Amino acid sequence: MREILADLVAEQQGLDQFLQSIDYRKWPTPTPAAGWNIQDQVSHLASSEELAFGAIGTGPSAVAAAIKEYGSIDRFTDAGVKRGREMRPGQVIEWWRHARADVVDALSRMTGDERVSWLAGEMSAKSFATARLMETWAHGLDIHAAVGSEPVDTTRLRHVAFLGWATLPYAFAQAGEDYPNPIRVELRAPEYQKWIFGPEDAENVVRGEAGEWCRVVVRRLEAADTELEATGRLAERALQVAKAYL
Repeated sequence: MREILADLVAEQQGLDQFLQSIDYRKWPTPTPAAGWNIQDQVSHLASSEELAFGAIGTGPSAVAAAIKEYGSIDRFTDAGVKRGREMRPGQVIEWWRHARADVVDALSRMTGDERVSWLAGEMSAKSFATARLMETWAHGLDIHAAVGSEPVDTTRLRHVAFLGWATLPYAFAQAGEDYPNPIRVELRAPEYQKWIFGPEDAENVVRGEAGEWCRVVVRRLEAADTELEATGRLAERALQVAKAYL
């Protein structure tokens, strides 16, 4: 848990520092997410961390209560954004800081294999922390795009890359398709690293830059707009349906 939590905190702090470089007068700038500006993105992160903290503390009842109160997770998401719109930017960022600190503190008291009940069912605490990092990074991409900035990819993307591969069975199921055999993903990563996920004898393989794979699995980039290479029909389809979030 120590490694993933250290990387999670580093990812959150990196986005926090970038937000501090953006004049608050630019927070109404639209982001690639339809209808959301920069302030909305941060509000969503804050409300999501609050729900995450509740899920750690009370289990399924936290998510169930949110769905019961708002009718659906989408409506819960909308409510969090609307709540943030009633705040000043400084208040929104403090909301996010406190919420994410609560989650990290709670996770630091857990072992990696302890279970957390989340939207699609239970997952390990380590996977839960990985998902929090993925969401921070993905929404950070939207915020960077809003101001015409391109974030520097770091080795922390290894967690996102792995999650994109590990959630392929879920992604195929969501698409109503079978995922009969695991594909292999071979990535060129920051700092001259190479990340490989999947069996060595896999007939279906995706190869390319880690940053492109990660952007595809968080649906911020279309595979057709990358140089990712897919060998095998299943690998080709994986690039179309991959989805590292719920």
